[in-house]
Amino acid sequence: MIHTEFVLPVYATKILDKTYQHKAPSNIALVKYWGKKENQIPANPSVSFTLTKSYTETSVKLFPKKNTTTYSFDFYFENKLNESFRAKIHAYFERIAVYLPFLSEFHFEIRSENSFPHSSGIASSASGMAALSICLMQIERDFCPEISDDFFWKKASFLARLGSGSACRSMLSDLVVWGEHTDIQGSSNLYGIPYPDKVHSVFAQYQDTILLIDKGQKQVSSSQGHNLMHGHPFAKERFEQAHSNISKLKKALHQGDIESFIQIIESEALTLHAMMLTSLPYFILMKPNTLSVIERIWRFRKETKIPVCFTLDAGANVHLLYPKQYEEEGITFIKRELVAFCENGEYICDEVGATL
Repeated sequence: MIHTEFVLPVYATKILDKTYQHKAPSNIALVKYWGKKENQIPANPSVSFTLTKSYTETSVKLFPKKNTTTYSFDFYFENKLNESFRAKIHAYFERIAVYLPFLSEFHFEIRSENSFPHSSGIASSASGMAALSICLMQIERDFCPEISDDFFWKKASFLARLGSGSACRSMLSDLVVWGEHTDIQGSSNLYGIPYPDKVHSVFAQYQDTILLIDKGQKQVSSSQGHNLMHGHPFAKERFEQAHSNISKLKKALHQGDIESFIQIIESEALTLHAMMLTSLPYFILMKPNTLSVIERIWRFRKETKIPVCFTLDAGANVHLLYPKQYEEEGITFIKRELVAFCENGEYICDEVGATL
């Protein structure tokens, strides 16, 4: 299905060889997106924190070419030509060509690098596709200078979604909503939007320390995991739960209710893994050290009343979340009790903040 609002008329301006660049942050979902329909449409809405220090920086350089029937590009990751991403980027260009007709008119030199290590439990596909999509929108804006800021970011998020679903949340604001929800005004399945409602100050600069439990490649890709929701015996209940949890989260964010926030976030993380445990085929994505860390987080929170909590992506690594005011206590806790469970003692300190 072509969404005509994002198809512009014939470009009036011509541009020559030029370089475009952008940094896009990664994000960590609070209410998880798990399961999708055709054309990267989410089966349920999601809400995510946007990170500050974990980002992908991408540059796109244009070179004119004569053959306009094929896509031509070179992709460099961390300054090394990377052929393994070629098929993915080619498929992405094919998917978005109707929205960006200039894609067949140039040879593209794409260079990308992350501020965080590969296989670190941080969503590099989200930040990577977001950065590339924003660069492509910068090109389109040069063709069509009249493009408004609102249209620019809406279409950038729309394009990013077609590359990687969660990429549509790696821009716009500290807190992003993707997927239609009756309680979130302006929410859409086609792109992410800045969370539109009031958020209590306790959630500003929320800390996210990523504990690198296992840096190996994931057992199952995100795309495979999403597809396992088709025919899943608990899919309908899971999608309903996500809608309900967003309504509950909205109230907690407004009131600064950290206790309810923790309950929702941890339940969402465990539900994500429960979906994988009960799919066919089934997967155990946690490692023994993941469970050990979770148990220690629960014990520390009970003993100290300091509101640390966890969330998980579809892997073994743990995101430790806590308010900025407890940063010192959080780092001390990590060094004293949790670092022993991290591979090579590694963890990454990040926080929720302004987008880049």
